[in-house]
Amino acid sequence: MHDELSQSMQVELFASSLRADASDLKAFMEALATKLSGSLPQQTEVARQSSLFSREHPVREITITLGDYQYRITRERQGFPGTSRSKIVRGIVLKTDTIPMDQWIEELALSLAQVSMQSEQSRAALERFLL
Repeated sequence: MHDELSQSMQVELFASSLRADASDLKAFMEALATKLSGSLPQQTEVARQSSLFSREHPVREITITLGDYQYRITRERQGFPGTSRSKIVRGIVLKTDTIPMDQWIEELALSLAQVSMQSEQSRAALERFLL
């Protein structure tokens, strides 16, 4: 990313990248897990569904912690995503809100843009996210 990109443009780039695979939940979860764990491995946890007789281990849940917020997306049995945001202070979850997926994507994109502005290392990691 170039220095001349405004934070709002970065937010839109992240949001567009997040939405790219959203029509197919399984593909979306796999792509999101790959992007987030590849870009921000310290802040990202990926839980996979495991079955004794299955070769596939699809992503069941992704949790990413950015600043004072933790964003979680889960793949529900009905095929719909469950999305939430938690406020965390000193490692303690104070409040968790279930939010619509569009809002979840926007807020996660905003947090990613804010993280990218904090350090050169974060910026480089999040450039990989967009690729």
